[in-house]
Amino acid sequence: MNLPEITAQPAIKLRLLAGHPWVYRNHVSGGEGLRSGTWVRLRCGNFTAVGLWDASSAIAVRLFTRRDVPSGPWLAEQVWDAWELRESVRAGETDAYRWIYGEGDGLPGLVVDRYGGYAVVRTYAESVAALLPWLVPALRQCDPELRGVLARGAAADAASERDEHDGSQLQLLWGEKPPADLVVQEQGLYFHADLFSGQKTGLFLDQRENRHTVERLAGGLRVLNCFAYTGGFSLYALRGGADHVISVDIGQGLAEAAAANMQLNRLDLSRHQFVTEDCFALLDTYAKAGRTFDMIILDPPSFAKTRANLHAATRAYTRLNSLALRCLLPGGLLVSASCTSQIGPEAFRDMLAEAGSSASRRLQIIHEAGHPVDHPVPAGFPEGRYLKFIVARAMPVQ
Repeated sequence: MNLPEITAQPAIKLRLLAGHPWVYRNHVSGGEGLRSGTWVRLRCGNFTAVGLWDASSAIAVRLFTRRDVPSGPWLAEQVWDAWELRESVRAGETDAYRWIYGEGDGLPGLVVDRYGGYAVVRTYAESVAALLPWLVPALRQCDPELRGVLARGAAADAASERDEHDGSQLQLLWGEKPPADLVVQEQGLYFHADLFSGQKTGLFLDQRENRHTVERLAGGLRVLNCFAYTGGFSLYALRGGADHVISVDIGQGLAEAAAANMQLNRLDLSRHQFVTEDCFALLDTYAKAGRTFDMIILDPPSFAKTRANLHAATRAYTRLNSLALRCLLPGGLLVSASCTSQIGPEAFRDMLAEAGSSASRRLQIIHEAGHPVDHPVPAGFPEGRYLKFIVARAMPVQ
């Protein structure tokens, strides 16, 4: 097939050979007048690949293959490969997971999350909508028990059926819509999944294994869970035998949502308290009052969407972790996470060391992790590895 050709600057050839799937607009020439969603052939010296052109994004081309032009059967193979990779997740009493993780599964800009019998699609570029007509049959072919395929955000614009009475931007692509009270399972725990308005299409799926780590460590401890959302880490800590857990989040309605998840799992509500307050402010209050815990969990939202915000984000992380360390008993466990892609693992460890110095604590890292198996990352695509998760023992300075 003859495709429009786009030329990339030679300076990025090594990055492309390593498998990086993005080509920024300032690195290409050609493409004038092409519509978003047009398949193009990218040339960079003797390197060639096929990708989707985007007329407005800073990323001009997302690369999919170095061989033939993608087709319906080709996409079905990619979806099936992603399905098989998640077999170990489905075998562990879990029906909520990331089925397709964009670049990590060879489908740049496309994410599919699975919640029970429903698949929720997200696209992160206008051009990627070109894949949607192939996607639904590919998903159904993998799993005949699938009950519905839905789209959120930009993907909803390409939905085949629109619900004019639904203001959630959740649109039906195929099958039936999920119930408002949908319940999903994660490693034997049950969660209400609000697919219509919940963040991250309902749950923060990337922290599943890290929540299990907290469960293994929480036995007999007094735990403070900051940025608790609907209580994911708190549920695992309680199932792990935590003596008492305080969940903190400023979001309205989250206390009720966390309580509903507790009741769903028949956990002892007397061992849990939800505080609706700013986490920075509450940690500062606790530190000044001398209130301490055995374990403090920090899982804040991203503090930097772009590199321009990197310095401010690093300062915010340092202050947050320093405040938490002031509230930890000697030998207590700091569980600290970051989903800010602008801060890499080494910089995150450096930040923790600075926070420890500020709080006169010596940190011993006893566990470090990142993405679970349903969030694979290509070796040549460091931007895809955003999640950092560290458990450190906070000791007095010698």
